Amino acid sequence: MAAGPQKVDVLSEGSPEVPLAWAIDLLARQYGLAGRLSPLTGERDRNFLLETPAASYMLKVSHPAELPLVADFQTQALLHISATDPTLPVQRIVPTLTGQPSLIAQPPGGDARVVRLFSYLPGEPLPKAQRSQAQARELARTLARLDLALRGFRHPAGELELPWDIQRADRVRSLLDCVPDRARRELATRALDRFATNVQPRLSRLRAQPIHNDFNIYNVLVDPQDHARIAGVLDFGDMVHAPLIDDLAVAAAYQVDPAGDTMATLADFVAAYHAVLPLEANEIDVLFDLVQARLVMVVAISGWRAARHPENAPYLLRNNAVSWDRLAACDAIPTEQARNVLRRACGLA
Repeated sequence: MAAGPQKVDVLSEGSPEVPLAWAIDLLARQYGLAGRLSPLTGERDRNFLLETPAASYMLKVSHPAELPLVADFQTQALLHISATDPTLPVQRIVPTLTGQPSLIAQPPGGDARVVRLFSYLPGEPLPKAQRSQAQARELARTLARLDLALRGFRHPAGELELPWDIQRADRVRSLLDCVPDRARRELATRALDRFATNVQPRLSRLRAQPIHNDFNIYNVLVDPQDHARIAGVLDFGDMVHAPLIDDLAVAAAYQVDPAGDTMATLADFVAAYHAVLPLEANEIDVLFDLVQARLVMVVAISGWRAARHPENAPYLLRNNAVSWDRLAACDAIPTEQARNVLRRACGLA
């Protein structure tokens, strides 16, 4: 897969273990904290939940192949959000005893890695929650607020290439060779062909800014007492400077119900976002093809990674089967029809 070498390493290499005793000692020395520490799942990093009598935290030890500049992009974005929209439910950076937002540390027998401590957001993971139209609309509005909060933020790492950046979706074509089912390969190829024809020539004319870029249901928490209220937005690890509409495309891809009315669901979700952060007509016109490009990336990259890291396959493939179904549902709808429906939903027909 063509991508920057640093990012290929992050995706292709397994993340080395971090000894629990080392992490406990680091928390005591650098943060003055002690408590119960337990491992959490993660795609690339090593994460831990720290529970103390006063509060809970998440310790993140970045993948050794991830550049400190990339980690700083995420850190500075969270600091920026806390200043521009303090009510957004995102994690807060917990500084070290010397006031630093992050540090470089070297686990025994390993390479130096970026370490950060975040506040822990309580809530029910969205995949376990009761789904509703009210919840979907609130999800869209929350994403719009997040994009507004990031609008004025800039960081040099935003220009680095990232495999999960939809504007580079065509680069996953070679990964489709690993898909054994011919019909599925052809389905994904059609979506990438539409992306190349309908989206790539327009990318340079779209509004661009830093975006979350991974607003999927596994990165969202809801209030356990009110599943329509968004209680947390997690994982800024795939942030990139890219077309604004890409962020909405990522989120919308996870709203497609293969057994339901695809366009009605997408139209309602997009209209809720548009009510907070108005979209432009040229953005709406590429959205449906971007949604499908994202779905292709999910099945291609996750399948490729799972083959190389079978020990982490259940986590990596958690969205794979339904993503194929979502892609098939979208493939059945003509692009022009989808554009017209989305334009009408936003009052731009």
